[in-house]
Amino acid sequence: MRSVQNTRKITRTMELVSTSKLKRAQDRVVSARPYAQALAEVISDLVTPELQARFPLLRKPAAPAAGGPKRAAILLITSNRGLAGGFNSNLIKEARHRIEALESAGYQVDLHGVGRKGIGYFRYIGRPLATQRIDIGDKPTADHASELVTPLIEEFAAGRLASLDLIYAKFHSPLSTPPALVTVLPVQTPERPKSGVRPDYILKPGADEILEQLLPLYVRNLVYRGLVETAASEHGARRTAMKNATDNAGEIYDLLKRTYNRQRQASITQEIAEIVGGAAALEG
Repeated sequence: MRSVQNTRKITRTMELVSTSKLKRAQDRVVSARPYAQALAEVISDLVTPELQARFPLLRKPAAPAAGGPKRAAILLITSNRGLAGGFNSNLIKEARHRIEALESAGYQVDLHGVGRKGIGYFRYIGRPLATQRIDIGDKPTADHASELVTPLIEEFAAGRLASLDLIYAKFHSPLSTPPALVTVLPVQTPERPKSGVRPDYILKPGADEILEQLLPLYVRNLVYRGLVETAASEHGARRTAMKNATDNAGEIYDLLKRTYNRQRQASITQEIAEIVGGAAALEG
């Protein structure tokens, strides 16, 4: 009973810590979304079929069998800590499925890992990682995203990389954090809603000069959003897991307490019966 009580105190404390961190992480997610949405809308308005053929980040390379690049990259974002239920295992499972799909298509997959859990798993199964980052933690910045994706942008623009996929946890709510797969490179031109009004832009110096600056920024922003959403999802998943653990510990404690009281009561009843029986025997 004491052991269960001590465990319950630990899980309750971890639940409260994750709750406090979740609010700040959720604020970062909410603040990042309007900028990302505006950036996507501007790019969708600027890109034309003519410009799409001119920019390397927008061109889809040919398949390996047709002479295209044979390397594809995956950027997997997990957490540095566990005790978050199936949070990390779901992300790792998504990465494994994507690796299998790319390898069956003839690509050589370069895996880039962020977070101890994902890195540790692929080390355990003997799969080498192209890069490993465990220093980002749960407070990612735009500089972290730039450090991760800038070398990959250069590889893709040079024609040595066929694609870049980002696997992260999509933050819908603290109770819903499913793994998400997004193709970062080549850039998928966002589509505007059909009912949306197309702005009448005055472009200076021109659409091509603007896109040259916006496309790398858009890619970095996708990775940054993946980092902040995964951080928020981690705290949400850990809070849920620790709440369930705390509730289960309470139920186990109640069960042990009832069992203890029943055994204690039975022991006392037996002792009383023995005393009464002994007294009756002496009187007889």
